[in-house]
Amino acid sequence: MKRVMTGALIAGFVGIAGVGSATAAQPSHEQNTRRDCRTYSSVTECGQPQLNEKQRACVTSSVQQGMTERRAVVECKAFA
Repeated sequence: MKRVMTGALIAGFVGIAGVGSATAAQPSHEQNTRRDCRTYSSVTECGQPQLNEKQRACVTSSVQQGMTERRAVVECKAFA
């Protein structure tokens, strides 16, 4: 029983250490180039999307009904 528990602990530690080293291997310049992206309803938008008149009206209506503006922008751009 002790061997099984020890093996499980070692495997768990190796798994955690592996994740940490993969994260550390990423270049630091990626942090400076991150974009403002968000995904709602399987639609991803980055930056500040340009909206037409109908889409802006949709955003205004959705926000008044309680949706966050960021989500409303993405969903109205995709579906309106």
